[in-house]
Amino acid sequence: MDAFCRLSGLDPLWDWNRTWYTANPDLTQCFQNTVLVWVPCIYLWLLAPFYCLHLYCHDHGRIRMSCLCTAKMVLGFMLASFGFVEFFYILLERSQEIQQHMVFLLSPIIRSMTVILALCIIQLERIRGCRSSVFLFLFWVLAVVCSLVPLRAKIQLAMDEGIASDIVRYLAFFSYFTIQLAQLFLCCFADHTDPHLNPCPVKDASFLSKILFWWFTGLVVKGYRTPLAAEDLWTLRQEDTSRKIISELQEDWTAECTKLQRQEKALASGVALGSRLPDQAQLLRKLQKEQSSGFFLLRTLARKFGPYFLTGTLCIIFHDAFMFAIPQVLSLLLSFMKDEDAPLWKGYFYATLMFLLSCLQSLFNHQYMYTCFTVGMRVKTAVMGLVYRKSLVINSSARRTCTVGEIVNLVSADTQKLMDFVVYFNAVWLAPIEIALCLFFLWQHLGPSALAGITTVILIFPLNGFIAKKRSKLQEVQMKFMDGRIRLMNEILNGIKILKFYAWEKAFLEQVLGYREKELKALKKSQILYSISIASFNSSSFLIAFAMFGVYVMLDDRNVLDAQKVFVSMALINILKTPLSQLPFAISTTMQAMVSLRRLGKYLCAEELKVDNVSKAPLSSDGEDVAIENGTFSWSAESPPCLKRINFHVPRGSLVAVVGHVGSGKSSLLSAMLGETEKRSGSVTVKGSVAYVPQQAWIQNATVQDNIIFGREKLKTWYNRVLEACALLPDLDILPAGDSTEIGEKGLNLSGGQKQRVSLARAVYRKADVYLLDDPLSAVDAHVGQHIFDKVIGPKGVLRDKTRILVTHGMSFLPQADLILVLVDGEITESGSYQELLSRHGAFADFIHTFANTERKETGSRRSNARLSMVDFMPFSRDLSQEQLIGGDTTNTNLQNMEPVTETDQEQVPEDLGKLTQIDKAFTGRVKLEMYKKYFKTIGLALIIPIVFLYGFQQGASLGYNYWLSIWADDPVVNGTQTDTDLKLTVFGALGFVQGIAIFGTTVAISICGIIASRHLHMDLLINVLRSPMSFFESTPSGNLLNRFAKEIDAIDCMVPDGLKMMLSYVFKLMEVCIIVLMATPFAAVIILPLAFLYAFVQSFYVATSCQLRRLEAVSRSPIYTHFNETVQGASVIRAFGEQSRFILQANERVDFNQTSYFPRFVATRWLAVNLEFVGNGVVLAAAILSVMGKNTLSPGIVGLAVSHSLQVTGILSWIVRSWTDVENNIVSVERVNEYADTAKEVRELFFCSLWSVEGTIEFQDYGLQYRKGLELALKGITLQIHEREKVGIVGRTGAGKSSLALGIFRILEAAKGKIFIDGVNIADIGLHDLRSRITIIPQDPVLFSGSLRMNLDPFDTYTDEEVWSSLELAHLKNFVSNLPNKLNYECSEGGENLSLGQRQLVCLARALLRKTKILVLDEATAAVDLETDTLIQSTIRTQFEDCTVLTIAHRLNTIMDYTRVIVMDRGHISEMDSPANLIAQRGQFYRMCREAGLA
Repeated sequence: MDAFCRLSGLDPLWDWNRTWYTANPDLTQCFQNTVLVWVPCIYLWLLAPFYCLHLYCHDHGRIRMSCLCTAKMVLGFMLASFGFVEFFYILLERSQEIQQHMVFLLSPIIRSMTVILALCIIQLERIRGCRSSVFLFLFWVLAVVCSLVPLRAKIQLAMDEGIASDIVRYLAFFSYFTIQLAQLFLCCFADHTDPHLNPCPVKDASFLSKILFWWFTGLVVKGYRTPLAAEDLWTLRQEDTSRKIISELQEDWTAECTKLQRQEKALASGVALGSRLPDQAQLLRKLQKEQSSGFFLLRTLARKFGPYFLTGTLCIIFHDAFMFAIPQVLSLLLSFMKDEDAPLWKGYFYATLMFLLSCLQSLFNHQYMYTCFTVGMRVKTAVMGLVYRKSLVINSSARRTCTVGEIVNLVSADTQKLMDFVVYFNAVWLAPIEIALCLFFLWQHLGPSALAGITTVILIFPLNGFIAKKRSKLQEVQMKFMDGRIRLMNEILNGIKILKFYAWEKAFLEQVLGYREKELKALKKSQILYSISIASFNSSSFLIAFAMFGVYVMLDDRNVLDAQKVFVSMALINILKTPLSQLPFAISTTMQAMVSLRRLGKYLCAEELKVDNVSKAPLSSDGEDVAIENGTFSWSAESPPCLKRINFHVPRGSLVAVVGHVGSGKSSLLSAMLGETEKRSGSVTVKGSVAYVPQQAWIQNATVQDNIIFGREKLKTWYNRVLEACALLPDLDILPAGDSTEIGEKGLNLSGGQKQRVSLARAVYRKADVYLLDDPLSAVDAHVGQHIFDKVIGPKGVLRDKTRILVTHGMSFLPQADLILVLVDGEITESGSYQELLSRHGAFADFIHTFANTERKETGSRRSNARLSMVDFMPFSRDLSQEQLIGGDTTNTNLQNMEPVTETDQEQVPEDLGKLTQIDKAFTGRVKLEMYKKYFKTIGLALIIPIVFLYGFQQGASLGYNYWLSIWADDPVVNGTQTDTDLKLTVFGALGFVQGIAIFGTTVAISICGIIASRHLHMDLLINVLRSPMSFFESTPSGNLLNRFAKEIDAIDCMVPDGLKMMLSYVFKLMEVCIIVLMATPFAAVIILPLAFLYAFVQSFYVATSCQLRRLEAVSRSPIYTHFNETVQGASVIRAFGEQSRFILQANERVDFNQTSYFPRFVATRWLAVNLEFVGNGVVLAAAILSVMGKNTLSPGIVGLAVSHSLQVTGILSWIVRSWTDVENNIVSVERVNEYADTAKEVRELFFCSLWSVEGTIEFQDYGLQYRKGLELALKGITLQIHEREKVGIVGRTGAGKSSLALGIFRILEAAKGKIFIDGVNIADIGLHDLRSRITIIPQDPVLFSGSLRMNLDPFDTYTDEEVWSSLELAHLKNFVSNLPNKLNYECSEGGENLSLGQRQLVCLARALLRKTKILVLDEATAAVDLETDTLIQSTIRTQFEDCTVLTIAHRLNTIMDYTRVIVMDRGHISEMDSPANLIAQRGQFYRMCREAGLA
């Protein structure tokens, strides 16, 4: 090369004296004209073939020629022409001595050819649809950077000699450079596409915009202006959608599964040779299978997402390289500060290099994080999709091994663990390498004393391990109490009506608070331990430094601590902290992910339903729709058969009834026809389409109409006919918005009968060929059942031409069946028509006779049993949503406006009427300042001020020991040693330890303040909820309330204080850094202040957007789990109707919808971090450059202190914002807990009337009552006088207003008009507790709470044991209770499930007997008790409550035939009222009811 340059009369290629050892550095002419020109060209020519191949493989569709592309082409041609002009100019000018100008001749030609290649690539990119080119961007960056040196040289020359000497050359070069710059500028933009649905801008972003995340700015600005809504978010990129990810993954996974099954079979066949494996070996096999299924899943995921993940891994390796280069440059900078003769330009060079390295480190780090989160998001989509699809095909035996909760856990908890794993996996192998590198560099500076630092680390770790172990034990204790509290809350919410009826709120409040205190006690201990942990970690850099420097100066007097050693070591120690803290976390995350992979693998490899269980065929002319020959079926391969030797053929259009005792296999038979059971032998053929009505109706959380149409289009006339046939029209009249009423999850606001009829209507609407009906008439009233049989199932019903297989217990329908199958223990013992079977005098005939007797006994009860009557007690209360949904406003308006309804109010029936539950809505905008005020107010100023002082003290100590180090480093070296090293070391140690103690103090103080605040907030929430009226509980799903008590309170317990700790410690740390930089270079204030404003500006933009995105993500997450839950429970129905693909689509949509807010949420963090870290790197640059400028006045020690501290700024800034956002996001919990403070409350004590004794007269004066404003009155103008000791029965059809009377007396609902007087006192003037404790109700559903039996009878402990026992004796429970293990202290389980329904009803009777008030309201149990218990209850009431006023809401008319008066209610009015005998004589409505019940 030198010879080539010499030929052209140039100096050699490289000369150190010209480039480094000089005050005015420059590169040689030869280097400038060869290497600097050729490097970009070589880059382009070498990589172009590979890039073209890449473009050839990835076609994104041609892009139209845009202005941008045209501009690039024009500029390119100008650049190329410059080269050619220069080439010909030299040829003509210097044609004689062409040999001497070879360098100048070659360079322009090479340049021009390269530019032409670049233009070809631009065109190729346009044709292949590449919108922004990394490849060309890097080429132009290289070209511009390489032209900077000649540019400087040319400017220098022009200044020295003047421009006139060679004006053409100068102009040519400057124009060329300008056009190159313009090309680089144009490369920063991307070609835009035609806008369609709000696409994600990252696809069209330029390379620069991608690495700096500028493409995200639009959303941040939008979020800052107005709170983001779901519509503002971008649609998902194609490669992130469920459809794309899962369609590819499904094939891979199926292949892996097949491989796994093959392995299984090979193992099984090896074992099956005559020997049964011992248990241990079997267990080992099972574990191996789970292990390998997890491994197979990991392999499938790695194959799909691995390549993209590896690009991220490459980024983190580059990041590490830059990270370790920075301390080396710092070392060079400090040695420059020591060297008095060093030229200034070197200082500037080091400062700039440090800035560049910091910037590159940031960029690579965030690209890595972005890649990880993107992969994590795709893994989540993939796993959710696989699990969902699996849950639609898993067979029943496998399904029984995992509960719905466990399956939902797989998609919530386990996918989260996999996402964490993706982010932290690289730390598992990188952290040890980083730690080793840190030690290597420390050893270089301090020799063997570096080992002292490692010893310190080794000591800190076991301490933290021990603390973590202790904390996890405490956490278990805390969780146990929390579970107890939540369980109790759940019961309180489920039994809230009973609590209000009995005025028991206070007793339960105390129980909940008891749990809460124990929970907080455990939390407090745990937090104190955590504070030790935090203090040790935050002091770790000091401890390591103290150990290393101490050992270093003690070993030898000649070991001198200068600025270079001290501050480079400190920078390395700061690097060391990251991998040290990450490693344990990364390892535990990986272990958890392995467990999750195993669980997921096990579920995804579970047995599936075999397609050949049922052979489906199209309808044929032979007229047989269902045939089973020789069938033996079982629920799983291992279990004994549930059906044996099944043979039957069903001709088209016939009605087959299947009868048998409970557990004889009736439902299993239908399952066998659906292919849900394991077919051991025989064949099952089903022709045509199938519709299925399960025994337990499966209802979706959707409108009534959606439930019935079930994915088909709505045919109006057919739809109405179906509604009419299924007796749903009267119900739709009751529902607030007819068939557009939303049904709560699991059909919460429908009675059992209504659910069953909706389920039946869904099947009828289908117009299928074969109907499998699993006892659809059991949950409905007798007369409704008859109606449905006549109109739907029977010979004259809508389905008369279809094949119907009906499982039934109703004997009255059997005569009309074409074929009856009698099942006994899984075998068909008899089959034939009704008459045939009767004439055989077999089991069936006996069955009929026994049934006929019980039917006769029951008619009195069963006919008017009105199973619709669940609606009775809560007429449409459950369907009633929140007032605020009606008003459409977001503040909770008063739900119980007491003023009477005017006509105008009644007309405006809002369109939201059918909305039942109030969706957990996302708050919008920034968290209000009031929330912070409320939070800090609950703590109190007296505690907050000392905490701030403690923080100041802690940071002061930190500043002190750091400054002390810089003074020590500047200490002059006399005879190769420093003086007073012992004193210096002691002061350094003392300051550090003081700081450690202060850290412990602040963290403990904040934890305790957090506990104080959360105790208050929980107490307020609890009191607010317990004091809310019933309407509140009906419109607020208990899930929302439990969520407040569990998740939100948990966030206030732990997350808010933790976020505050972090935020405050980093804010004070930042202040310390700024003070140190300003101490060294006061002039830095000029730079730091604008940077601070920029920082505040960026942060305010981010926090608004981030909070809203987090809320949107949280709100869109619950529908995924709800849908999942529904699908798992209704899988057999979905399969029977063949709706799998529609449900899969729905699941995809929900997951994608959630990801549309999750994706911008994690990009927002990256956007912020990149922008902030540039602010931080600006501080580094300022500190370094100003230090170089003040070289003559500043000592190396103070410079080392300033620069090494400024290096921490980037980390500090991003942590402040992260912890600030955490606090913002979690303070939302305070907002949500506080939400119920402003809802309507029950009117509490008005005047306390302890002397008010009830005699028992009740008077209604023109009394009206409505369930909610905007609905018509449920009771209209009731006027009625009831005397003391009178026994009054209240009867009427469903929805007539019977229960509303009871609700009015107890003031569960306040009067809309009129008054009720008890003993002449208006009950609206009496405190609720007084009123309710002086009247008693025996409710319809017997509710017990978990706790002792005694607590269930007398929660306030007001009665003696004797009184309790005597009430039990009167309630016929004495024998039962005295035989229980703990007698009165016997623990009832949740909801009292360890007692039978009848016993629970008797416990409620015992409660009433114990209270013995003068007024008793009896809401009769419908089908809850057998006739025997019923008779017991009635006789007890007659004897024990003889001198009381008794109001009975009767369902069985025979119980009130001897009452003094009967009130017949109809549509909120009293239609008849007299003694029973008189009413029968009048032959009115009561007479008709008696006749139906067989009593008249």
